[in-house]
Amino acid sequence: MNERTIRVLEYQKIVEMLVGEAVSEMAKKHLGELMPSSDIHQIQTLLSETSEATLIIVKKGGIPLSQICQTKHSILRSEKGGALSPVQLLEILHNLRLTKNIKNFFKDNKDENTGMIYDLASSLITHRNLEDEIDRCILSEEEISDHASTDLKNIRRKINKQNEGLRSKLSSIIASSSNRIMLQDTIVTVRQGRYVIPVKQEYRNRFQGIVHDQSSTGATLFIEPASIVNMNNELKELYMKEEAEIERILAKLSALVSEKASELISNLEILIKLDCIFAKGKLSVKMKGIEPTLNSKGYIRIRKGRHPLLNPSEVVPIDIQIGDDFDTLVVTGPNTGGKTVTLKTTGLFLLMTQAGLHIPAEYGTEISIFEKIFADIGDEQSIEQSLSTFSSHMTNIVDIIAQSDNRSAVFLDELGAGTDPTEGAALAIAILDYLYDKGVKTIATTHYTELKKYALIKEGVKNASVEFDVETLSPTYRLTIGTPGRSNAFEISKKLGMEEFIINEAKKLLGNEDIAFEEIISTIEKDKKEAENERDEAIRLKIQINRLKEELDSKKSTLDEQREKILREAKEQARKMLKETKAYVDSAIKDLHKLEDESDTRDRNKGIENLRKNVKDRLSGVSDRLPEESELSEVPKDLKIGDTVKIISLNQKGNVLMLPDKNGDLTVQAGLMKINVNIKNLRKIKEAKTSDLSSKSSVGGIYRSKTASIAAQIDVRGQLLDDAILNVDKYLDDAYIAGLKQVVIIHGKGEGILREGIQNELKAHKHVSQYKKGNNNEGGDGVTVVEIK
Repeated sequence: MNERTIRVLEYQKIVEMLVGEAVSEMAKKHLGELMPSSDIHQIQTLLSETSEATLIIVKKGGIPLSQICQTKHSILRSEKGGALSPVQLLEILHNLRLTKNIKNFFKDNKDENTGMIYDLASSLITHRNLEDEIDRCILSEEEISDHASTDLKNIRRKINKQNEGLRSKLSSIIASSSNRIMLQDTIVTVRQGRYVIPVKQEYRNRFQGIVHDQSSTGATLFIEPASIVNMNNELKELYMKEEAEIERILAKLSALVSEKASELISNLEILIKLDCIFAKGKLSVKMKGIEPTLNSKGYIRIRKGRHPLLNPSEVVPIDIQIGDDFDTLVVTGPNTGGKTVTLKTTGLFLLMTQAGLHIPAEYGTEISIFEKIFADIGDEQSIEQSLSTFSSHMTNIVDIIAQSDNRSAVFLDELGAGTDPTEGAALAIAILDYLYDKGVKTIATTHYTELKKYALIKEGVKNASVEFDVETLSPTYRLTIGTPGRSNAFEISKKLGMEEFIINEAKKLLGNEDIAFEEIISTIEKDKKEAENERDEAIRLKIQINRLKEELDSKKSTLDEQREKILREAKEQARKMLKETKAYVDSAIKDLHKLEDESDTRDRNKGIENLRKNVKDRLSGVSDRLPEESELSEVPKDLKIGDTVKIISLNQKGNVLMLPDKNGDLTVQAGLMKINVNIKNLRKIKEAKTSDLSSKSSVGGIYRSKTASIAAQIDVRGQLLDDAILNVDKYLDDAYIAGLKQVVIIHGKGEGILREGIQNELKAHKHVSQYKKGNNNEGGDGVTVVEIK
């Protein structure tokens, strides 16, 4: 990738941010060298890894990754037969534990959306035996455990015993009254690894022993008493044995490391790679990045892109695209309006994507992969080379033109600036034409009106502008593709207090074509702003309509639920009233039987008439308590002329005169009035026949009807238990009224639910004297034979 492009687009600052997210020094070094790739398959893999890491960070907070020790040199040393130090072995132990923790993490948190990282972590190899052995033998960087070997434990026990003997012997020497006068102090110290006693210089010849040291003044000699020389020699030998045993233990551990060398190095590389991947994931989470869609067709579409080095609370997101209908984009607008930021954001997004990094934008962003990316941004005037600003830019642009091709993206800031405007504009147009003909995707910023006109008439070239609010004299940083930007020089000058006559004189100096062009741009901007306002209003209305629709749907759902609730309550009320009425009718029937035994016809008829009146009143009361049919029934279907209906809103009955039209409107005759209503406001009414009412208006009629129509059996197979019990209960009442002595209930075998439930009800039923299951020729367990009282 072009070195100057990397520098002017500030890619290294992104790399520095990335390095700061890594844990280990090896990962930091690796990420510090991260450069964009042009292999689309490699880039897609890197982006997918970053996405998986981001998902794990968001869901789990990351993986248990701590500092990774660089153990490769130590492992290779062990392979060559070298013995490792306790420090080196502890570093290997640290990595072994880290490997185990990460492998266990992914074992317990397997996710199909993190398959690549899961596979990478699964390739880690744990070495429990090696981990336990190092942990058992080494306590710290300077201490080997007594349990490292039996010999080491025995040697150290002997060392302790020898030290105790020496201290005891020295204590007796110091405590001796004959020696005390010769001693500078009653202490024991160590010189050159041997126990000594501080003796005054003048008693050198009287105190038997070996001088090992003296004080700085020479007044004190540190003498090893002759009586403990052999004991000190024995202690020295024990320390030498301890050292030799430690060397043997370290050599043994090093040999174990050597046996697993290739696997340990592979683990180290995987740990470093995981560190790098999760550093990219953490950076993505911090900048609220997304994985862009990739293509190799030169098409770029950025949605709500935010420059990653700017304050996210202040940066204005941009929408930009190129490479589909047009290959060259000319961005115009005032200074400090955001033109350069647009260039840098787009170019930096390309570099970040091709390095496998997420970019701070919205989903739907698509980035093309380019072989080469070039940028000429900023003033790099060279004093040493005596190059002006224009010369410096042209030198760079010459290189860009020579190296670019149809797999290149080029970003040019203030193209043609720094020289005569007429010549600069002509040169800029020629450069853009040349790059377009080569198939290069180019975004260039300019102030030249000639380039605005060029973008309007040249096929494959599009204008874009950064907005500027003349009222507040401040940029909005919004990028608009399709319209050129105005310079606004006259408007800005006027706002700043420039005299009107000076501005008018300046306008006279402009050509008519320039004035007309600026006016056209102004009209386009005005019309576009109005169109945007209308679009925003349409979107607002659409959102409001959708919200109202949701509210209506919610209300309809609530009404449906309330209707269902009313129906359930009505049915429950009906069942309750039916049960109460049945009990009353049963009592009335008993009274009727008693009246049949009356010998006096007059009294019997009078009693029957009173009973009929009471039953009628009771039934009337039940009718009043039942919910209206119109409350429970559905909107009528298949209406016919002449059908009787109820107009709900008027609580009036009427007859259909005209069938409903496509909107559901029809005419109903209600008394003397013809009323136009909607079918939703109607409920169909079933008129009762006069003959039915008269035949059932008396107790005698009920009795005769039941006697004539009741069957000797009832079939409740396939019914729910509650419904079956109600039907059997009603049937037994009818059978009792009809005077039947024996009836059959057909409930089927099945799982026996109906049989058990019905027979439980029969046990306490007032009309049942006894019951039994049917004989084989009657249906066996599938029927119950009931004897009526």
